[in-house]
Amino acid sequence: MSNKDSQTTASFGRGYFIFLIIFLGMLSAFGPFVTDMYLPTLPSMAEIFATTPSMVQMGLATSMLGLAVGQIFFGPLSDKFGRKKVLVSAMILFAISTIVCVYSPTIEVFNLSRFLQGLGGSGGIVLSRSVATDCYSGRELAKMLAIIGAVNGIAPVTAPVIGGVVAGAVGWQGIFWILFGIGMAILAMCLVFRESLPSERRYTGTIASLMSGFPKLFRMKFFMVYVLLYGFGCGVLFSYISSASFIIQNYFGFSELGFSLIFGVNALGIGVGSALSLKFRKMSNAALFGAGGAAVAAVLQLASHLLLDVFICYEVLTFITLVCVGFIFTAATTLAMDEGRAMVGTASALFGATGFLFGGLVSPLVSVGGNIMTTTVIMILICALAALLFATISAVHAKKVSAA
Repeated sequence: MSNKDSQTTASFGRGYFIFLIIFLGMLSAFGPFVTDMYLPTLPSMAEIFATTPSMVQMGLATSMLGLAVGQIFFGPLSDKFGRKKVLVSAMILFAISTIVCVYSPTIEVFNLSRFLQGLGGSGGIVLSRSVATDCYSGRELAKMLAIIGAVNGIAPVTAPVIGGVVAGAVGWQGIFWILFGIGMAILAMCLVFRESLPSERRYTGTIASLMSGFPKLFRMKFFMVYVLLYGFGCGVLFSYISSASFIIQNYFGFSELGFSLIFGVNALGIGVGSALSLKFRKMSNAALFGAGGAAVAAVLQLASHLLLDVFICYEVLTFITLVCVGFIFTAATTLAMDEGRAMVGTASALFGATGFLFGGLVSPLVSVGGNIMTTTVIMILICALAALLFATISAVHAKKVSAA
């Protein structure tokens, strides 16, 4: 960490440092809350809106598309106008679109509102990485991202559990009122948040020229390696997320609450993997370990499904897979943000958008074919093997740099 970063960190004070961890954790948790909280209601929503499971799942895909597209705009804009103003604007959009979700008369209106909801929620996700990178670098950045990842692990743990309880009490609309409340809480916390990008460090060119940062990032070979590593890691995660309610409830016969508890236990794996990734001296090795482990777990999952097809095997191997995803996420995020430090907001935008773009692409695919369990396992295996390829490239590059 540079002297400038050290001075910035020291000036926080312990109280504000704790606030910052919680604040950034909540911002990064927006993705899991937006995507996961209503998962227990997906099967019942198909009946409520008198539509097919694929149309209901489209709401998951449109929200992830919004989470991807929004980061492309909010990230660069925060480089020019500062993190705080952009975050407040994003939270207002999130709040308005969430209310529209509640009162949607048709599944088409609901899916469109989910896109706008993801668009607003994307501001929190992209800025959580930008703010952390404003204040930290190197291993200190890795530690901060691991802490955020551990805090972020609370989101997928609590989101489906709360969703299952709320859905049983007041229906799916109650879930979206809770999401609205979370958005309002973050908006209130913005009053305490101190701008992390002072005016002298902001981009001074035009907005049009600001967007030219994306082609520059595309030409940064190893930044794109880390981005694709993260993207395929998200492919693994969202293949699981988009199919979990149907597999656990319809395929294995659990209730909504049972699904919520199982899903919550599995989500702890991401936090465990994020924390354990710091045991590696080089983040590239952590990524290689995580991607390799996910690929092995996927192969075993496919064999287990074809030969045994019992819940306990599915559950154990799913948990191991998500632990490995935690390794991938922390390592890929640290490597990418360090590599793209010259354009933090833009780098964070491209990085995060790629992850949700991959998620949006794989989510509808897991329901293709007659057996959602088989299709999901195959999709996870494909994404894990691709992640392993880019993790290997990253590890070889890091070894060459060390030897030079």
